[in-house]
Amino acid sequence: MFKPLHNYVLIERIEEENKTAGGIIIPDNAREKPSRGRVVATGDGIYSGEKLLPLTVKTGDVILFAKWASSVNEVKINGKDYVLIKESDILGILE
Repeated sequence: MFKPLHNYVLIERIEEENKTAGGIIIPDNAREKPSRGRVVATGDGIYSGEKLLPLTVKTGDVILFAKWASSVNEVKINGKDYVLIKESDILGILE
């Protein structure tokens, strides 16, 4: 598997519904990429001076992330698509 470094988080996108509330089917080429995902792996954290500050998110968390953040990187690992993002671009954890 893949182990992110520092404050990076590996995310598997969670696909959104392909229908509107009224039942209209949205074609694949008109849908936006989802900004919701499941955390697959995390780095150990980031150092502040000599102290390691651990990440807030953990493996298995379902999160919302900023779609257009500068740290969003699309990666393919073992033929599967993931998003590699800095924790600071995660907007929140869904409970």
